[in-house]
Amino acid sequence: MNNLTGKVAIVTGSSRGIGRAVAIGLARAGADIVINYLNRAAEAELAGAAVLAEGRRCICVQADVSRQEDVSRLAQDAERSLGPADILVNNAGIIRPQPIDQIMERDWDDLMTVNLKSCFLMTQAVLPGMRARHWGRIINLSSVAAQLGGVVGPHYAASKAGLHGLTHYYARYLAKEGITANVIAPALIATEMVTSNLNAKPDLIPVGRFGEPDEVADVAVMLAKNGYITGQTINVNGGWYMS
Repeated sequence: MNNLTGKVAIVTGSSRGIGRAVAIGLARAGADIVINYLNRAAEAELAGAAVLAEGRRCICVQADVSRQEDVSRLAQDAERSLGPADILVNNAGIIRPQPIDQIMERDWDDLMTVNLKSCFLMTQAVLPGMRARHWGRIINLSSVAAQLGGVVGPHYAASKAGLHGLTHYYARYLAKEGITANVIAPALIATEMVTSNLNAKPDLIPVGRFGEPDEVADVAVMLAKNGYITGQTINVNGGWYMS
């Protein structure tokens, strides 16, 4: 596809950072956008305004995508306002930098629920429509932590590694139905999440700098347009992990 005109994209956690950049990038490629946020309504509205400025339709929906009832409402609001989702970008996530001996069961459960379970819930919500139309793009935002361990903790690394297995299953199972599923694994992108982590330093990256959200968004747009790439991990990490 040369553009995404007529497609509807849901981007979770898109009020700021990587999610915001992906939402705007998809809008520039022609898609109508659902901005999802948890708490930051003002920032979500600004992201929505940026999408509208690209000439695309947009709605902002508050929803906790780790909760089934919120996911169902998000999918229904999206379909009612813009149409069924053709593109799903599972970007919402949290970090909790902690020493190993300070990680409690609640910390583990929180990261697994937000970073991994939410992707399952969102995918299950939009998948029936994608299968009915024989067209869909599932793009999951993982992390170099899934490959190298990272600088947050084992709970974060495990939650992101789980996305790879989830993505591989969907990619294999849905390959003949016009639906692709891929992972983007960034490393130390210049967002609030990264810059607030004292363990994240540019000198960890071979190219010597943090990445930019737009550099991740470029990959997401490419994956949304491409129907032959599926089951892959695209690394946007400045050379930290080489595959």
